[in-house]
Amino acid sequence: MRAEILTIGDEILIGQITNTNSVWMAQQLNLMGIKVVHMASVSDDKVAITKAFEAAEQRADFVFITGGLGPTKDDITKKIVAEYFNVNLQIDEKVLAHVRSFFEKRGKELNEINRLQAMVPKGCFVIHNKSGTAPGMWMKKNGVNFISMPGVPYEMKDMMMEVILPKIKVENKLPFIFHKTVLTQGVGESALAEIIESWEDNLHKKNIKLAYLPQPGIVRLRLSTFGDKLNVLKENVENEISILKTLISKFIYGYEEYGEEPPTLQKVVSDLLREKQKTISLAESCTGGFISSLFTAIPGSSEIFKGAVVPYNNDAKNKLLQVDKIIFEKFGAVSNDCVIQMAEHSKIKFNSDYSISTSGIAGPTGGTAEKPVGTVWVAVSSPEKTIALKFIFGDDRLRNIQMTANAALNMLRKIILKEEI
Repeated sequence: MRAEILTIGDEILIGQITNTNSVWMAQQLNLMGIKVVHMASVSDDKVAITKAFEAAEQRADFVFITGGLGPTKDDITKKIVAEYFNVNLQIDEKVLAHVRSFFEKRGKELNEINRLQAMVPKGCFVIHNKSGTAPGMWMKKNGVNFISMPGVPYEMKDMMMEVILPKIKVENKLPFIFHKTVLTQGVGESALAEIIESWEDNLHKKNIKLAYLPQPGIVRLRLSTFGDKLNVLKENVENEISILKTLISKFIYGYEEYGEEPPTLQKVVSDLLREKQKTISLAESCTGGFISSLFTAIPGSSEIFKGAVVPYNNDAKNKLLQVDKIIFEKFGAVSNDCVIQMAEHSKIKFNSDYSISTSGIAGPTGGTAEKPVGTVWVAVSSPEKTIALKFIFGDDRLRNIQMTANAALNMLRKIILKEEI
């Protein structure tokens, strides 16, 4: 089964609101074995909407439409659906009773504009809206299901979960679609592709597709497959991941189950520290407190997070962390010697078990021939040792900060687990 998702509304096309509906629907449809083949945002325009319907009818078995069902003049979806199916709009008495009750409970009178909410295309399957006044509408043309819902996220989700998805499951034999994502850090997309090229070339034999999903400092590898037996799909994917681990185990920090919240590096590290009853402190120069904010955004972070300093210039590094002034003269603040002292002195200052320090040239200015923009030193200190690594990222300031944070967190993860860095 194939699906298309159409979101109607100028507010999305001008960037006034973010289209979260399509992402959520795509996840739910994939989880139940329906493949989403196309997504589009369409203007509040009759011609544009009609053309989108015509194109979707050629591509999909189900067309999911959100938006444009309100009672005001700019909400035109209902009228266009009726015209597309060549039927009239008529009052649905059950919907009218619901709308009247909706307003009475709030001490308001039902006016003529609100009464129009009870108008639906003749012959449609009406989807009750328990959270609002605009009903959903399900119609079929040339074997294609058109399902129109309000654009308000919680109203749409209620309809999908309570009516639409259960009805689809009952009426259709659906295959299973299974996704699992491998999370990696410390290797670029192209380098990763080169390492796993032969493995990737053989995936088609098991009907598995691979997608590269890069982020700053992180590459997610999503394995996807479909078929009639879920246990076979899972087994095939897990077997391939086992092979993959022999090739890139040093880069893997976790796994993501489709539809669930992916584990972030900061969550992985926080859980490790909590499990081992250990604490962390930070001395952040080029990252400016960013790593600290990642830790403290996690509930219960006070159990593992001791504190941090942001010594942004050399004087602060000296006064707050007692970094020797001779280091600035001989090696500079962006150096192995500097970050090692920052990490070790931070650990002492906060009496923590582990510490992270960062110092670098985030950019876009400040680089030299010897230390170009994007040069970063990171140190991680444990009860046994302190390790410092040099990185050269790019010339984008925010990306450099994110990549430094991910590199530092993964270094800490490996040190806690006593893995090779």
